Amino acid sequence: MEKWQEHNKNAYKTAAQLRAHSGMDHAALEQVTETYPLRLTPHLLELLHTKGDSIARQFVPTAAELEDGGEVDPLNEEGLSPVPHVVHRYPGRVLLLCATSCFAYCRFCTRKRHVGRATHGISFSDLLGAVEYIRATPQINEVILSGGDPLTMSDRLVQELLGRLRKISHVKVLRLGSRAPVVLPQRITPALCKLLQQAQPLYFMTHINHPDELSPACIAACRKLVDAGVPLVNQTVLLRGVNDSAALLQGLFERLLELRIRPYYLHQMDLTRGTAHFRTRLEDGVEIMAQLRGALSGLAMPHFIVDLPGGHGKISLVPEYVECLGEQARLRAADGTLVEYPNRLSS
Repeated sequence: MEKWQEHNKNAYKTAAQLRAHSGMDHAALEQVTETYPLRLTPHLLELLHTKGDSIARQFVPTAAELEDGGEVDPLNEEGLSPVPHVVHRYPGRVLLLCATSCFAYCRFCTRKRHVGRATHGISFSDLLGAVEYIRATPQINEVILSGGDPLTMSDRLVQELLGRLRKISHVKVLRLGSRAPVVLPQRITPALCKLLQQAQPLYFMTHINHPDELSPACIAACRKLVDAGVPLVNQTVLLRGVNDSAALLQGLFERLLELRIRPYYLHQMDLTRGTAHFRTRLEDGVEIMAQLRGALSGLAMPHFIVDLPGGHGKISLVPEYVECLGEQARLRAADGTLVEYPNRLSS
């Protein structure tokens, strides 16, 4: 058994296993885990005790999960699934849901309906129909591996799946989304980096929401990937009470860029059942983006994204910088100043 598999095997999966740990609502843990799964790796539990609320709020169940309304499948992924394990929302790219488990379960997960449930497992043979659909649909040029966490699969299965996708001539770009650098950094081995390097062009999509997640082990894992020639882009979810602060996010995005991780998306929370206590108003995200615009390098500036209910796709929300257009435009600077801009073409 590999070292990372040993760490994963020792994850905390029941409320009873956490009774010895103080600072948790053990009655809520018992209640919530009857409905939603729990998983904390030893690395994550150590991080929780050294960093506190920023980690606990993301990974430790609370009673609020059972009080929230919302949609079971707010993005209509099941309605946009032409074959099992494929979500085809945009013409040129698809989600390939190749795993239903994770190393740790985020309490705000958009797929709380099935991730981590024994009844929703996937075998590799289940994925062959999904790969065949991609092969038979020539407009698909990009495949995003998600789940669950694709890296819960063994190296052999990851390599086999990537190899099959790489043999499809119209698939030009692959993406792989994983929380492993944060929750199980031991998973990022030299062997994994080598096989991801061989699958290029492939973008590794990290999910880092708070500077406290950037432990030395996480940073080392990300450096292994980048040094192997695997480009890293990050998706951050805007979470009330965790990272809904322009100053905090500025520090996070600057640090990510320093680590050669490109901040890509700042996500508005999806309208998923059991997650409303994390949600911010749209105005909050727009205001944060307005504060970041003048402070951050363009390379460190993510898009503020809302994934629309009903499967209508992502849109970018931006602060309003256009006051009026015409031959003499009036534009709003990041500091709020209105600036005249000559907009007439010469004859």
